[in-house]
Amino acid sequence: MSEGLIFDIKKYAINDGPGIRTTVFFKGCPLRCPWCHNPEGQSFLPEVMVRPSRCVAGCRECVAACKPGALSMAQDAPVLDKLKCDLCARCASVCPAGAIEIVGRRVGAAEVIAEIERDRVFYEESGGGVTFSGGEPLAQVDFLAELLDACRARAIHTTVDTCGYAPPEAASMVANSADLFLFDLKIMDEKKHDAVTGQPNGVILENLGRLVRLGQKVVIRLPLIAGVNDDAANIRETAAFLRGLGALTEVSLLPYHALGRDKHRGLRKKSRSGGLSAPSLDRLSEIKRDLEADGFRVRLGE
Repeated sequence: MSEGLIFDIKKYAINDGPGIRTTVFFKGCPLRCPWCHNPEGQSFLPEVMVRPSRCVAGCRECVAACKPGALSMAQDAPVLDKLKCDLCARCASVCPAGAIEIVGRRVGAAEVIAEIERDRVFYEESGGGVTFSGGEPLAQVDFLAELLDACRARAIHTTVDTCGYAPPEAASMVANSADLFLFDLKIMDEKKHDAVTGQPNGVILENLGRLVRLGQKVVIRLPLIAGVNDDAANIRETAAFLRGLGALTEVSLLPYHALGRDKHRGLRKKSRSGGLSAPSLDRLSEIKRDLEADGFRVRLGE
């Protein structure tokens, strides 16, 4: 069996597909959305996350354990020099408060499947299963395909949560292996999509169309950020595109939340989320009403 890079396995998830689910988070994403709530999933390499708010006052265990000298203390909080860090994980292993974490680890498919199977009783009772999220799972398509095939052989329901930005052959490779796709659509205008997320959206729309033509079950997710993509023109163009595909009926509206900001600080990454906010409740209601008028079943906040 092959190996892949993940950064978390979350148990008892209820917002990543039907029923109670185990969500496997793949590490690495080609987009750089300013509102990303999993910024630790963007890099294709392991990283160190430092959360000073969890530190125990006066504790210097991590500094003492760091042989490369990448950690120092400032105002009772560890400061990481990324250039010196060799990701040995000694700091994380001695931290008594979980203030330091190595984000990203290589795992074999067999290890992931064993973890998934431990929760089978919850899937059977709730109609749940496993969701492969990220990051972007299609960026590690060989690993994803192996996990999907293994789950199918065990009659475990599978969901792929994707931004859709991947080579067409990657989407085709797993199209018939997953039971459900949760597919993000962010901005319809290609130039604006490129400016905001770092990539154009042509291949995203192409991959969505391919999944629909192949008869796959797809739920569209619209992350909504005030002043970025909640305008009437973007919603109108999104609805028109989805209607043109013919077979899509379900849309989930995901208002922006700021859960990723603390993670950006922990990774010492510059965040572009300053000033971002969710649309007003009135605007969300308008969007929901407009999409329902176009014939879609719309859920808010899932």
